[in-house]
Amino acid sequence: MKRLIQYSILVILAVALTVGIIWAREKSRGELCTSVDVEVVNADSTSFVTPQGVLSDLKGQGISLVGKHMGDINASDIEEALRLSPYLENADIVKCLDGRILIRVSQLVPVLRVFDGEQSYYMNRSGKKMNASSFYHCDVPVVQGHFTRKYSPLRLLPLIDYVESDSLLHSLVTMYCVRDTNNIILVPNISGHVVNIGNADGFENKFAKLKLFYKEVMPKKGWNTYDTISVKWNHQVVATRRVKAVQQVIEYDPDDDEQAPDIETMTTGTAAEAKKAEQQKTETQDATEPQDNKKKNN
Repeated sequence: MKRLIQYSILVILAVALTVGIIWAREKSRGELCTSVDVEVVNADSTSFVTPQGVLSDLKGQGISLVGKHMGDINASDIEEALRLSPYLENADIVKCLDGRILIRVSQLVPVLRVFDGEQSYYMNRSGKKMNASSFYHCDVPVVQGHFTRKYSPLRLLPLIDYVESDSLLHSLVTMYCVRDTNNIILVPNISGHVVNIGNADGFENKFAKLKLFYKEVMPKKGWNTYDTISVKWNHQVVATRRVKAVQQVIEYDPDDDEQAPDIETMTTGTAAEAKKAEQQKTETQDATEPQDNKKKNN
């Protein structure tokens, strides 16, 4: 008998709760929307989305909420309309029992700024674009090049994330220029040269070679000696001198940590002239050596 009474009480409470929910819903459907509150959930010092801007966006799309019956307001349609905005990543609508509508939005979080011809825009991780404006600036990596649906700037994101996670590389790289899919150029903050990393594959090994070159070669040869440093080929760093007649090739085995860089000189394009100049230098040294020794003996 006791269990039966307990069971009956639970049933009555469940029915009362259900009736209460239905009543509240029906009452809410009959309520008029009295106000709309907008919250930008990821607002910060660099925010470019404001509550007033969200309301203006809705008004521009012909969506008016205040004064409407709550039951006639389709929250899903409003969310979809707001998500189409290039400035927003997400939007959620909450209908409150007191006649208020709460709109929560997340502004776009750029990870790249892209310069493509005359176009300039920001892009988030999902590929959504937002046109760049003089009213807003975000300190994100800069990418320059001509991009298509098949080759999106997002193809560079793993490479850029790697650079951003490395304190040395982050302080080094100022810009990424994509000439084509096999020639991605890094512009360092060290003026006078650029770095060609080839395509976006195997960048860990390429940056290891670059760091070795900066550590072992550049301090000895001079930071203004080369105009292009290429790490696009396996086990090599090819540095092109400003005088285009000589390249420096650094043989590097990433699996051998104790291997010292092997520098060998190659002539390109003017091999005969370079060889002749070297011979003349040797002959001059041989001709002057006896005279110098004679002077020393005197």
